[in-house]
Amino acid sequence: MLSSAVVLGGLAALIVTSPGWPVVRDTFFSLSEFKASFPDILDGFWLDVKLFLVTEVVVLICGLGIALIRTTWGPALLPLRLLSTVYVDVFRGIPILILVYMIGFGLPALALTGVPTDPFVLSVIALGLGYTAYVAEVYRAGINSVHRGQRHAALAVGLSEMQTLRFVILPQAVRRVAPPLLNDFVSLQKDVVLVAVLGPQEALRAAQIASGETFNFTPYVAAALLFLMVTIPLARIVDRFGNPGVARS
Repeated sequence: MLSSAVVLGGLAALIVTSPGWPVVRDTFFSLSEFKASFPDILDGFWLDVKLFLVTEVVVLICGLGIALIRTTWGPALLPLRLLSTVYVDVFRGIPILILVYMIGFGLPALALTGVPTDPFVLSVIALGLGYTAYVAEVYRAGINSVHRGQRHAALAVGLSEMQTLRFVILPQAVRRVAPPLLNDFVSLQKDVVLVAVLGPQEALRAAQIASGETFNFTPYVAAALLFLMVTIPLARIVDRFGNPGVARS
């Protein structure tokens, strides 16, 4: 603890005594600019939170569905298994920002009846497609980690395949993959800012507008602080799930 304080103190002293610190302070840490831009950035941040929560629900449900398809070996599901495998391979390989561009601008360009044009809905689709592929693999790893003997034992005592999956396999699988799932959602919570390219005035977009008006970067710092208020608690939750003994000590 003392060594950390010494190192951090040394770094702080080095920064504030550097020749360019006054310029950096006025450009990135202006209190007046922070106060002026913070209300609009906070309004945009609530849109980020809403987008994150909606996308998280979609990803949890769709990811579990794909994982179940990939781990079920019935012959009738072979076409679905192949499709789900292709889906995971493709959408895990496309950067999220490219997905946002493709879905956000590509779907409306089709001009088809019933195709959504609302930026919020398009953002949920783009983020959901990308993160569902990651989460599906996390679920699949958890399901495969449960020993086959437990499935056989459940079937031996009279449970059906569906009951075995629901009451024996899935509870253990979800508990085992909770830390990586939470880690994915920490990343998702940050990646929601990518939807700024579609036009919604979320936190990053609000910071860009404020910064463009004053040529000051303090609004970006304000946006970063808001995201830290969410990501740091999520990170601590991940630590608690991943190291329960340490967390309780």
